Parts: sequence; C-alpha cells; structure tokens
Amino acid sequence: MVKISIDYEGGLHCVAAHEPSGNQVPTDAPVDNEGKGEAFSPTDLVGAALGTCMATTMAIVARRKGVELDGTTVDVGKEMSADAPRRIAKLTVKILVPLAADHPEKEVIEAAARGCPVARSLDPSVEVPLEIVWSG
Repeated sequence: MVKISIDYEGGLHCVAAHEPSGNQVPTDAPVDNEGKGEAFSPTDLVGAALGTCMATTMAIVARRKGVELDGTTVDVGKEMSADAPRRIAKLTVKILVPLAADHPEKEVIEAAARGCPVARSLDPSVEVPLEIVWSG
C-alpha cells in the first residue's frame, strides 16, 4: 500500500504528498469551477495519470522485449461533462512512438497502453479515444 497525505491549504488549494518519495504535488480548482487554475486540478491529475500510466506500461512491456521507448510523447486532452453531475466525460490520448510503423512488437506495445491500470480503473462512461502514431 502506498500512502498519500493531502493538506487542504484554503483557497481551493491542496498539496498531496507521496510518502515513499516525499514528492509533493499542488492542486487548485480549475477556473471553470471557482478556482484560479494555478496548478493541476484533481481531474487534470486523472488525465496525467492515464497518460503516464500508458507510457510507463508500454515501456515496461517494450523493455521486456528488448525495445526502449525513449522519446515517446503523450498528449492528453480532458473534457468535462456539460451536464450534472460534474465529471470527466472524455480523455483523448495521442501517443507518438519514435519507432517504425512495421515494428515487430507494435501490437503488444499498443495493447499495453490500452490495458494500463489507470485505463482499467476508469468508469466505462469516460470516453478514451486513443491514437498511437509510429513515427520512426
């Protein structure tokens, strides 16, 4: 179990501390929900978690196959619902992999992205369009 401690600092700002490493992540409410947007919002962190989880899971699977994915980039676009209750409606993900489109491990690496733990943890109502571009 990993412990994360969160301090609410007022003004819709929090700081989350990751106990094993001591790293901290500030959050702020977004501008469209009474905040100043001075840091990641909690829902922004969900998008960041999805993108980093996909990249990390792909890299783990690739490394096991003797392939490194250095230089891979991920862009995540987050869209909130227009209706109540407020929730993430869509996380659009584009991954740029600097390997050839005919790479022999392409299918297994792409499957790793789609099956990452964060993707599997999202509510099925969250749309997750995924585009993987092989650019090598």
